[in-house]
Amino acid sequence: MRIILLGAPGSGKGTQAQKLVEQFNIPQVSTGDLLREAVAAGTDLGKQAKAAMDAGELVSDDIVLGMIRERLAKPDADNGFILDGFPRNLAQAQSLDGLLEELGAPLDAAVLMDVDFDVLLKRLTGRRTCAGCGRVYNVYFFPPAKEGICDACGGALRHRDDDNEATISQRLKVYEAQTAPLVEFYESRDKLKVVPAEGEIDAVYERLVAALVPSLPGA
Repeated sequence: MRIILLGAPGSGKGTQAQKLVEQFNIPQVSTGDLLREAVAAGTDLGKQAKAAMDAGELVSDDIVLGMIRERLAKPDADNGFILDGFPRNLAQAQSLDGLLEELGAPLDAAVLMDVDFDVLLKRLTGRRTCAGCGRVYNVYFFPPAKEGICDACGGALRHRDDDNEATISQRLKVYEAQTAPLVEFYESRDKLKVVPAEGEIDAVYERLVAALVPSLPGA
């Protein structure tokens, strides 16, 4: 299973990716994690990435693709992988396609976790986190028994300043604009799978697996 997970902030793709990891025993490859690990380890690519970041520049696609190449060469990726956080634009998608073809590991599917804009807003603006134990609530979908108080430890629930409607609405609009060309790209290659991602976590996961199975080799 070689897939890309696409989904807006609040779409639940991180939760679903972890369930795929557990069932299919394949790694979730996050480019953010790869960058942090390479910089911390002082690898050649990590040094190049750190130099770019220290100069206030974006890390180049070539560096990120180099890290992905190294990660996919590890034995735990022999049976597949879940790419998270890359590609973010059309040029990256085209470069990634070339890399995967070169590695003999072409993509099976690009999965779009599809959630209504208003639901995303509620998922993100409704988040509350316990200052004591870190437990996360949502005032719309998973409220505490007593407003502002953690059920588990009695700690105060905090609302991040940037979890406001104006900021999050703008983030979602930027995401939609960036993702639209990717959706078209993978749809044109018959790789796109759209999964309705509202509802209970397990029900969403069932829909995700059902969408993926026909795309897998030998299915």
